[in-house]
Order: sequence, then structure tokens, then C-alpha cells
Amino acid sequence: MTIWVNEQIDPSGMIHACIACCNESQAKDCHDSFENNLTQMQKAAGWVARLRTVDSWDEVPVNSLKLN
Repeated sequence: MTIWVNEQIDPSGMIHACIACCNESQAKDCHDSFENNLTQMQKAAGWVARLRTVDSWDEVPVNSLKLN
């Protein structure tokens, strides 16, 4: 099973927002939203929106919102 994980990460590597789901289309929409919600100042400071995949719910950060 592929699980899509969206994260907004600050320059120190701390995750500030995380949403995980099994639907690729929904995950890409969420990633676009995360990316668009970062200000130019945040991007310049090193904030990133990351979309990655994992194979198990055990690999999803504990603090994430999990959507099925």
C-alpha cells in the first residue's frame, strides 16, 4: 500500500503540518495547498512543503492527520 505524506517543514527540520492519505490525487491537491500557503518570506527562510510516499502507516509521523 502506498501512503502519501504531505509535510510543511521549517528551516530547523520541524514539521508544522502533516497530512497523510492513500489517495494520490487528494495528496497532490493537499501538497499544492501546502506549497501555496507558504509565504515568500517563509520560502526565503528555508520552509518547504514536501510530498513523499511510505509503505506503512507506521512510517507516518505521529502528529499527522490521517485520511482514508
